[in-house]
Amino acid sequence: MNHSKKLRHGGLLALTLTALLGSQAMAADLPGKGVVVKPLQSTIAEESFQTELVNRALKALGYDVQPTSEVDYNVAYTTIASGDSTYMAVNWDPLQTDMFNAAGGNQKFYREGTYISGAAQGYLIDKKTAEKYHIHDLSQLKDPKLAKLFDDNGDGKADLTGCEPGWGCGEVIDAQLKAYGLSNTVQQNSGNYAAIMADTLTRYRQGKPVLYYTWTPYWVSNVLKPGKDVLWLTVPFSANTGSQKNLDTTLPNGKNYGFPVNNEHIVANKQWAAANPAAAKLFAVMKLPLADVNAQNLSMHNGESSAQNIQDQVSGWITAHQATYNGWLDEAKAAANK
Repeated sequence: MNHSKKLRHGGLLALTLTALLGSQAMAADLPGKGVVVKPLQSTIAEESFQTELVNRALKALGYDVQPTSEVDYNVAYTTIASGDSTYMAVNWDPLQTDMFNAAGGNQKFYREGTYISGAAQGYLIDKKTAEKYHIHDLSQLKDPKLAKLFDDNGDGKADLTGCEPGWGCGEVIDAQLKAYGLSNTVQQNSGNYAAIMADTLTRYRQGKPVLYYTWTPYWVSNVLKPGKDVLWLTVPFSANTGSQKNLDTTLPNGKNYGFPVNNEHIVANKQWAAANPAAAKLFAVMKLPLADVNAQNLSMHNGESSAQNIQDQVSGWITAHQATYNGWLDEAKAAANK
């Protein structure tokens, strides 16, 4: 090797070494270095997107993020409260207030900021049936003739596509059917929501009347569009359960759909958040538009639902909102340096 080649080789080696040491130093400077995160989400696959976006940001801060475990909501709250898991990205407020409080409330959980705002929920029927029979309120199904329009199994009762067992919405639906005098004419069908909703969609496409409960963000309202394909039903008065028994669910426009508009928060173990100010700040500042979740959920419904698909969708969202994403990380890092 001649002298000039030796110099070039040595220079390249020095640059490589400098870059390597620099990247190691940067990794060492990341606030999450050496800290394990155990994320949880519900068994609703469509909540993976918002969870994995949080996981990606935590990884960018250096945290050792373990694979997300899927559990029922009530298990998630008790597991996070005990410190056996770290956080969940989908705390529905006020729908899950009683679960949250039963597991320890603000004494056990860190919950700052609002991740997703304006999550609506309630009852819908197909527009064709609503207009033909002038149905606009759930209580009208006390009329056996109207209820029978939605009877799919031949028992004479309207079949209402409801919630999975153990979800807070299922308890509310049962309480409302009783409060509105519908126990004899309407039956809530519980089960795997994605499966029973797929059956509902099939009935709709066959031209049959449909009655169902749903929420946003979720894919359903991107397929059965309110105002075009289906209509929201009002309820005659507010009727809830537990600590929300006296909650007024009337909206500012005077209409009452039976459920308050919810916000979704990231909820974490309080002790862990106190020991990890960077993650705590991240949880507080992350905000995800509900319309973006709806759009991603529709992609999943249309077949792009593998783990890799979801990671690609997270990457796409970050690329499209790079300045926002970088801002979250900068705020988190600043919180760690205080």
